[in-house]
Order: sequence, then structure tokens, then C-alpha cells
Amino acid sequence: MPDFKHILVTGGAGFIGSNFCRYMLKRYPSLELTVLDALTYAGNLENFRDLKDNNRFNFVHGDIRNKDKVEPLIQKADAVVNFAAETHVDRSLYFAGDFVETDVLGTFVLLESARKYGVKRFLHISTDEVYGSVDEGTFSESDLLNPSSPYSASKGGADLLVRSYYITYNLPILITRSSNNFGPFQFPEKLIPLFITNAIDDIPLPLYGDGLNVRDWLYVIDNCAAIDTVLRAGEPGEIYNVGGSNERTNIEITQIILKHLGKPESLIQPVKDRPGHDRRYSISSEKVKNLGWKVRESFGEALAQTVLWYVENEDWWRPLKDKEFQDFYKLHYEDRETKDE
Repeated sequence: MPDFKHILVTGGAGFIGSNFCRYMLKRYPSLELTVLDALTYAGNLENFRDLKDNNRFNFVHGDIRNKDKVEPLIQKADAVVNFAAETHVDRSLYFAGDFVETDVLGTFVLLESARKYGVKRFLHISTDEVYGSVDEGTFSESDLLNPSSPYSASKGGADLLVRSYYITYNLPILITRSSNNFGPFQFPEKLIPLFITNAIDDIPLPLYGDGLNVRDWLYVIDNCAAIDTVLRAGEPGEIYNVGGSNERTNIEITQIILKHLGKPESLIQPVKDRPGHDRRYSISSEKVKNLGWKVRESFGEALAQTVLWYVENEDWWRPLKDKEFQDFYKLHYEDRETKDE
């Protein structure tokens, strides 16, 4: 099992990345982390407000597509964990080029630098959405990719590129594909934080279609533990699915959030379904469980903690619902035809 003294975390100012940094610094008292992040709309230095005085943590503002910025950082690192990506399906419907540029080209730049300087591990963070939708059964790591959106297609392309660097160059890569994450510090465009923050302000909750799309929900801290496990114990060249075994329909999630906040279900506003909206995601996590990982947080308790976090941290999320967010929200939700009942 490799020993890491210094890890480069790309895209670390985002939701999962910032939680991963916090998790790793707490778990490994001698570990040093450097975060490289372009600080696009979803990257936020406020995600590190409790780490700013930690002398084992270093932040660098920069884009993973910039070779001159990337190479000096990788040269100093034992391992790279790549969270950097455009990740929101809804935005990919309008800005597909941004997703290709960051998710594929940016990953290529990282891979080339990792190969040049011989890192011990290159762990690429991906998503269960690359498999596409499944009506019955569960996807395993060997199943074919069948992405439905520009987002999932760009992530699938990056996955294939990462895997090729193991086959062609013997770069010690690893890939994790997780189900839908939730928890603190998630940008309020995603379903759970959007619905929590809207409900707090008594704003309608825009629910796609019939609300029966199914997702497998994974608490972000459990995912951080899985990423750590794969980084240290995973077999180079392998892919590991990470699921929460908590399949819920979107309407169920919405009702739970409203119940926690004591808000009426009349806030639910059905809207026209988005194009290419996958019906159900489901992945098997047996492979990562064989490395010793397991879900530790119960879904009910983790979701309750998440709702409470947003209630208690309005100073974090309110500035994020700024004009840029509101312009996109209006474009994608408010201007959509209300679904006929």
C-alpha cells in the first residue's frame, strides 16, 4: 500500500473535493495537500474557511488545461486526485463545449503531466451517469458506457482516456464512479440543496416530469472514505463503483426535505421534463466493498444533518444564489412550460 506525503487535489474547491480535503487532513496528521482550482461558479474558497490557517493545506488558483500551471504542482506530488470537471447536467444542455474542454482536454493535460513526472497514483473521479439509465438490475464496472447528456458523455470520454494511459503507458491510474452525492457545501443548483434553500424561502420547488426518476443517494463523507480506500488499496488500472444503496425517487426526496423543514407540499411545482433525462441509475459497489469500504452513515440521518447544515449556514449559500445563478435558474426552470396535471 503506497504512502503519500503530498497529494494534489484538482477541482478541490468544489463540493466533493473540499469535503475530501477536510476528510484527509483530519485522518492523516502528516499529509500535505495542494488544491488547484479555477474557481468557476461552483468552486468556492468559502468551502475552505476552516482550513485557511492549516499549514498542511495550500491553495493554487489555476485551470487544469494550463500545462504551465499544472506541471510544477504535479512534480511535487506523490499522487493526483482529479475532481476538476463541469458537473451539472442541466448546464451541459446549454454549454456543452465547456464540458468537453474541462472534462476531456483538462484531464488529458493532467495525465500527460502525471506520466512525465511518474506519480504513484492518479485517481480520476467519475460518475455513475456514464452508464446511462437502467430500468431493472444494476450496473457493474465492466458494463458498457451509454451516456445520455453532454455532461455524462464528457465524463465517459475522460474515463476512457484515463484508462488508456494505463494500457498504453502503464500509468498507475484508478477511477471511481459514484452515485449522486449530497451533504454540506454542495452548490445550490443540485436537487437537494436547491430544494432545501428554495423551501427555506418558500420558493416553488421545480420537480421534473412525474418526479419518479430514481437516483442512488450517497452521503459525501462516505464517498470521501471510498476515494481514500481506492487511492491506497485499489489495484492500478481498475474502476470502482461507489453507491449508497439508497435508491429514492425525486418526489420522495422532495417530500422528505419539506417534512424536515415543516413546509407544505404545495411548494412542489411540476415542470416539463428535461431532454434526455435518465429514468434510473443503479450501480453495484461490491468491488470497492471488497477493499474494506462500506457505507457508515444512514441515509435518513445524513439527509437530516444536511438539511440542518443549510438552515444553519445561510451565510454560505445565500451569496451563491446571485445574479448569475438566478439568470440560469430563470432560463432553465421558470421559462419552461409548466407540466400539465
